[in-house]
Amino acid sequence: MEIAETKCSSGYGKPPWIFKGSALYQLHLVKAETARAFIPQEFRLVEAFGYTLGGFFLANYEESPAGAFDELVVIAGIVWNPPTSCAWAARVLVSSNDACGHGRKEVGLPSHVAKFSKRIAAIPTQHMSKSNLFLKMIGLDTGHSRSKDRMDVQVTEITGSSATNMCHINLATLVPGLKYDKWVRAGPSIKLSLPSYSGRTKHNPNLLKYSCNIECRMRTVQPAKVSGPGPTSKHDTEESLGHHKCKSGDSTNGELLDDEQRLSISVMLSKPILALQFSCLTMQVEAPIAVPPCPRSSAGTSLVVS
Repeated sequence: MEIAETKCSSGYGKPPWIFKGSALYQLHLVKAETARAFIPQEFRLVEAFGYTLGGFFLANYEESPAGAFDELVVIAGIVWNPPTSCAWAARVLVSSNDACGHGRKEVGLPSHVAKFSKRIAAIPTQHMSKSNLFLKMIGLDTGHSRSKDRMDVQVTEITGSSATNMCHINLATLVPGLKYDKWVRAGPSIKLSLPSYSGRTKHNPNLLKYSCNIECRMRTVQPAKVSGPGPTSKHDTEESLGHHKCKSGDSTNGELLDDEQRLSISVMLSKPILALQFSCLTMQVEAPIAVPPCPRSSAGTSLVVS
């Protein structure tokens, strides 16, 4: 199998590219039919009982080749990549024009510029049970602790003079970026690699594979609550957005969401199963490589995530 390294022509400089900050990585059960809308036909989606593993990666970078910026990566699901598997991004929203251009041209990501409006609010102190106290001591508490702050994030996609509200994220946990007074709040130090496929976009038609190598302190937290572009209601669910024509209007110009935006929101509104908070984050993104597609006939059916 011939693999060719892509050329770098952005202002990011030579890879690997280093990003430092904090992030929330939230895994969701995403309906397979929703995820397939984003996956190239030659790939086999890793699924079980009609669902795949998707979610989102919400990051605040204090240092990067593009300076400080925010990023929301909507992960459609997992595709088979023998002998393991790779994530596929449905949409990437960034608060930096440079990061958007780099993501599109060099990494083959479906990147778009967005505004991240943040508001920090106080929440009542909750009683800590003995079991939660033990989890806190080993750095694995689920957010039901003495956190007194939460962050509300409104993500608005910007296209020219138009602005489209995409989602609202309520982080009911320790606010990223605040200093922790004890090691147990930040969690243990870990290293991990997040392999991903990208490309097949109008900006980069190649099929690419790249890896994000992460060093950070990690702990499990209470999953963030996500709502859609309009007021939250009983219809503002994955079911209503995934299978019906979206009637939610943009709050700025009244335009309807397009299909990719609608399906991306459907991924965000799917059922969360695990949330991981990364603090003291250093992420090294390797240069993408162009790869030939894997034949569908060789795809496995087991859920294997690397």
